[in-house]
Amino acid sequence: MKHNQVRQVVFPLLAALIWGTAFVAQDVCADNIGAFTFNAIRFFIAAIALGVMVLIKDAVGGKKPEVSAEEKKAATKRLWLGGLCCGAALAVASNFQQLGITAGTDAGKAGFLTALYVVLVPVFGLFFGRKVSVPVWIAVGLSVVSLYLLCIKGSFSLAPGDILILVCALCFAVHILVIDRVGAGCDGFRLSFVQFLFAGIISTIFMFIFDTIDISAILSCALPLLYVGIFSCGVGYTLQILAQKDSNPTVVTILLSMESVFAVIAGVIILNQRMSVREYAGCVLMFAAVILAQIKLPEKKTDKKGVEA
Repeated sequence: MKHNQVRQVVFPLLAALIWGTAFVAQDVCADNIGAFTFNAIRFFIAAIALGVMVLIKDAVGGKKPEVSAEEKKAATKRLWLGGLCCGAALAVASNFQQLGITAGTDAGKAGFLTALYVVLVPVFGLFFGRKVSVPVWIAVGLSVVSLYLLCIKGSFSLAPGDILILVCALCFAVHILVIDRVGAGCDGFRLSFVQFLFAGIISTIFMFIFDTIDISAILSCALPLLYVGIFSCGVGYTLQILAQKDSNPTVVTILLSMESVFAVIAGVIILNQRMSVREYAGCVLMFAAVILAQIKLPEKKTDKKGVEA
């Protein structure tokens, strides 16, 4: 397997593994601090972690190729504009998600509804000329069924908090497509740092408007905040950006949606929970979806006149 292929498969799976354990931390924080406060703090923690990483990367990276002043100015403009767009989409998506959890949507349903971006990304991508192969569409369908089996335990109905999570899924789909548009021309670590910086600023503005700031409550959530800040945000979203470089965003979203599988497996290993037949079926379907998503159909040959053979 080529280096790029390893990156495009392994990185989103690692991100999914990290995100699969993050809903518990979010649930704990939702009981103690406001949604905007939670996201403002975790985004700034992630920005600090990424800022340190960028400085280390620059220090050990050796001499960089020389570029003209105009090229440097254009690259900087692309980085900050792309980071603003990614950060805005991420801030809106994350805050709607946390508001939904605060409103009473349980972690399982929140995971399922959030992961519906796996359907929205290929649909939205059609408007940008992104074609999706038949195996990938089948994989999308299988992954949705798998997510339902893994996340929804009883009857399914939509409550007000669930609507907020659906809006969050819509915004996460936009976030993925924005990365697809701007990520190729930017350094992944720098883009991740800038998006967290803007996401933190946006969340902070709304924090002062809507949340009651309680320092003791924030300190009581210190460990969960550090986890979601450094790992769920700093590591997870950076892996997503690196994975999406020169990748099919739909395939990446299917791999990212493995977070629900990892969440169930983590419950078995860490909390000694038992998996039901329904959950086993969900895991099998998700693995099948991941394998299908990697299948590439042979391209149709064209003759010299450009007519398909």
